[in-house]
Amino acid sequence: MSAFNFDSFRLQSLMEGYDEVMERQWAPRTLLDMHTHPFAAKAVVTRGEMWLTVGDLTRQLRPGDTFELERDVPHAERYGAEGAAYWVARRHG
Repeated sequence: MSAFNFDSFRLQSLMEGYDEVMERQWAPRTLLDMHTHPFAAKAVVTRGEMWLTVGDLTRQLRPGDTFELERDVPHAERYGAEGAAYWVARRHG
């Protein structure tokens, strides 16, 4: 059994100062145009695939890949044919 699971991700994130940890699931082919969030986030993809665009850079992310965003950073998200899921930790304030 893998030592990396939601509980360990949650505990590690809380120890790093994040105050909210959850799983997000996205429907197939969801597209979120450029937007921002009022929180910093770090995440690990657990299912499916997604593309994250920040500035001129677009990254394809698959299970096991991670990403981080500071608060108020403009970005766009696109989800693959099977949708996607990721664990995300958020730091507000």
